[in-house]
Amino acid sequence: MRSFIVLVSTALLLTGCATWSSTSVDKPDAPAKQQVSTTQQASTTAGAETTATKAPEDIIVTDEDITDRAYESLGDITATVNKTTIFNADPTPEMVEVELREKAAELGADAVVLVRYGNAGVSLFSWGSLEGKGRAVRFVE
Repeated sequence: MRSFIVLVSTALLLTGCATWSSTSVDKPDAPAKQQVSTTQQASTTAGAETTATKAPEDIIVTDEDITDRAYESLGDITATVNKTTIFNADPTPEMVEVELREKAAELGADAVVLVRYGNAGVSLFSWGSLEGKGRAVRFVE
């Protein structure tokens, strides 16, 4: 009986989910706009906001700012990827980028700028985690 319990416990540990993740969005009170140059003016129509949903793979993710075109900030987003068991692979920045892209696509963003990653670590509820933060932005035409 004891060997059966050990076998079942081991099987459950090895068949757990590979990772789980969470995301959050901190929206600014008023959208902040970045001006590329004084000759390039952003034209927006008040009250005529349309959110065109992009595919997550079309979202630009960069650790730098985008300075070649104007954009408006949709909010700061955070994504955390965790591994559930000690036997699963450690979370990578690429895994965090997937989560950031998905959250940005839900917001109607074109890019996530100023991305930064936290340190990987072990917590009470996870065998390892990696957090990424960035600013979701929509380009202004």
